Amino acid sequence: MPKNKGKKRDKKAYNLKLNLKAISEVLSAVKDYLFPYEKISKKFSKINNESDLTIFIKEKSAFVTQSTLYGYLKTRMGLKQNLMFTDDIFVDSVNKAKWNIFSEAVTDLTFFSISFLNKKYNIDNLDPNKIYETILENEIHTGLPKDICEKYKTKFKEKLNSFDIKEYSSNSPFNNSCNALFNWAPIADELKELDKEVVINSIKNKWMLVVADLEKIPVNLKN
Repeated sequence: MPKNKGKKRDKKAYNLKLNLKAISEVLSAVKDYLFPYEKISKKFSKINNESDLTIFIKEKSAFVTQSTLYGYLKTRMGLKQNLMFTDDIFVDSVNKAKWNIFSEAVTDLTFFSISFLNKKYNIDNLDPNKIYETILENEIHTGLPKDICEKYKTKFKEKLNSFDIKEYSSNSPFNNSCNALFNWAPIADELKELDKEVVINSIKNKWMLVVADLEKIPVNLKN
């Protein structure tokens, strides 16, 4: 075998090892990187006003986004053939996925919460658009790109036009965020197709935990 070919092969293997090591190091920090500012395991003892509800929606949306995206990426880290990109590109892809999934998660949970509270407590004086815009605009200083913020604020207003407060919570309320996780996760498309059922079920299970929390929390919102 020509020496040059051997050297090139060794160099390629060495660079690949470096690349995989860098990505592994990045991924090991992803759990904190996604939403480092939040105590997303925070327990909510009560919801007394719209501000409490806003915090609940924000933190539970962060919890669902972080746990499902991180879990999926961690599971797929062993497939080295899909890690042929630099750590900078990887981080950029994770960041873009994070904010798109989070924005959809906040949309779903805002609509669900308002529908649920209306059905259970007959509360109808909450402002979904105010809640949604407050959450997204507050995230700009933590890294939410302004263009993504504006895009989802516009989408939310459009969805609000057809929002059925009586039926939303009973009609597949978390479909958009489930699809967002599948669509935005920075994993090769051919693998995502194989993983689709598992990925969708993983985020549905997290939403079930959130719904269970909301059902148990004392709500003292005045109508």
